[in-house]
Amino acid sequence: MHFRTIFNILSGLFVIMGIAMIIPISIAYTYGEQDLNGFLWSMFICILIGVPVWLYTRKSRSLTKKDGFVVVTFTWLFAAIIGAIPFYLSGMIPNFTDAFFESMSGVTTTGATIIGSSVTLPHLPNGIESLPHATLYWRSFIQWIGGMGIIVFYIAILPLLGVGGVQLFKAEVPGPVADKIRPRVRETAKILWMVYLGITGAEIIMLSISGMSWFDAVCHSFTTMPTGGFSTKNAGIAAYDNAFIQYIIIFFMFVAGINFTLHFRALTGNAKSFFNDKEFLTYFGVIIIVTILIFASISSGNNSWSEHQFRDSLFQTVSILTTTGFSSADYELWSYFAQFMLLILMFVGAMGGSTGGGMKIVRCVLLVKYAAKETRRMLHLRAIIPIRIGDKFISEDIIRNTLGFFLFYISIFALTTLILTTMNIDLESAIGASASAIGNIGPGLGAFGPTDNYALLPAFGKWMLAFCMLLGRLEIFTVMVIFSRTFWK
Repeated sequence: MHFRTIFNILSGLFVIMGIAMIIPISIAYTYGEQDLNGFLWSMFICILIGVPVWLYTRKSRSLTKKDGFVVVTFTWLFAAIIGAIPFYLSGMIPNFTDAFFESMSGVTTTGATIIGSSVTLPHLPNGIESLPHATLYWRSFIQWIGGMGIIVFYIAILPLLGVGGVQLFKAEVPGPVADKIRPRVRETAKILWMVYLGITGAEIIMLSISGMSWFDAVCHSFTTMPTGGFSTKNAGIAAYDNAFIQYIIIFFMFVAGINFTLHFRALTGNAKSFFNDKEFLTYFGVIIIVTILIFASISSGNNSWSEHQFRDSLFQTVSILTTTGFSSADYELWSYFAQFMLLILMFVGAMGGSTGGGMKIVRCVLLVKYAAKETRRMLHLRAIIPIRIGDKFISEDIIRNTLGFFLFYISIFALTTLILTTMNIDLESAIGASASAIGNIGPGLGAFGPTDNYALLPAFGKWMLAFCMLLGRLEIFTVMVIFSRTFWK
């Protein structure tokens, strides 16, 4: 492997993240809050580590396929470590395990938090709302940078071209196939980030107009577009009893769950690309059907068919399907049917090429079509039955990749649930936490529901869920291949 190139990229991450801390430093200084020194020391540490290593290795630019897996995995791991340093040094999260869990949850856009329990964090009696402004901003920023992808951002600003750049791009972009908008991967990365930045700016403006403060509008936009779910309020979006704000967030969660390639095509004049895409039509259809089912279930239960209940049904459906994890209501008070529907959505996820987690709509469609194909083959053993999604034929390589991904995904979920139950965590909570971590969702069920947090989870459980978050964000294979014997031969 080309270790000099690997160290060059990782050291560049330290420098970029260190420079990014200038903004929270400015916020802390403006408000005169106590986390200023923590960010100053964090920036100093990042630049002190990053600059010398980057200068020493700056002429290295060779990357192989094997290097790509190492670079992507360790970039995200170090991003979580760097993100945790300000939490830890400022004293906002004085336990490094908790700081790392919060940071990994942020950069992987999971949204699970340990902040909220006065038992474990007595200096934060009001939970999230006790945090200084700079720390609240940093929590949102690390989700935003992780949404479109750290490596995609890196490719956009540095000349990581050729085979190496393509490998890094494919290893990070979610979905069974990484679409390239332009022949050169660097141009594709730039376009994706420009679209991402533009939509984020539009949401900031709309939330501000709707009555949300500028600071809260920035923080919530930074966590909506990456489908992250961190909020500046303990109650999440439920704290804003404003229908306009909630419908704006519903819309942008929906937008974030769409393949960003389709957004680019629409912005360049091909608006029909949405409705010509079978995965988008399935995504839209799932939202409509599940919203109606949940609305009917909770409304018939209390014999109240109000707009507010419809809005909550739509909000939670879009939030869970896109793996954003925002909450406008405590869905654990809903019917068991409604809770089960949301649990299923945790596994489905949004579209491939979006910022959402989960298995992705396209993989679920492909699995259903494959099952139907094998059923037909039982009657026609010699038949050649191709699988198509829309007008696209799906190759055997993609089918095998999808089946392998599904097997890994379910196995990791089951194993994580099993281990959590050994920590005296009830089955409902263990299932919810495992599905939430591997799907990058945030809230789960039981003790880890939308009004709860992960503060009292044992330390080993936090490290295990943090690893599951990394697996889910990098879609398992990128990380797991490093643990294979073949990789090191």
